[in-house]
Amino acid sequence: MNNYSIRKIEPTDNEALAKIIRDALTEFKANKPGTVYFDDSTDHLYELFKQEKGIYQVAIYNNHLVGGSGIIHTTGLDIDTCELVKLYLSPAARGKGIGKALMQKCLDEAKNAGYKKVYLETMPELISAIPMYEQFGFSYLPGPLGNSGHTGCDIWMIKLL
Repeated sequence: MNNYSIRKIEPTDNEALAKIIRDALTEFKANKPGTVYFDDSTDHLYELFKQEKGIYQVAIYNNHLVGGSGIIHTTGLDIDTCELVKLYLSPAARGKGIGKALMQKCLDEAKNAGYKKVYLETMPELISAIPMYEQFGFSYLPGPLGNSGHTGCDIWMIKLL
């Protein structure tokens, strides 16, 4: 039995999500320029994901918001490609299958929205996420796609749906 649920983001989730994201980046020593740590949009995720085909899901564990993940069409990506973004969990949520559930939900939503490929950017500091991406079938790219503005990321991956 799972003690968690996944739902769409609500406006009141913004503050808690920004804290989870920035705390995780600090924990993994990835709170550096060129990352979402310094993005203004990190404080306004509900508004960011209101755009067409943008979807952000949050995880609730034991009645607390513990993380989230989304897909969005990043500027410069092919029309059939979305980006998996801002997949972060609080420490209390890790190791319980919540990250994998969020990932699967994003992949399902991407397919339902008509995307053919899902792109992501990450960095070596987020070492625990990379095996999960590989497990879900993401493969490595030699360089970035689109224009995310995240110059602090130097690992790029893609998955065909």
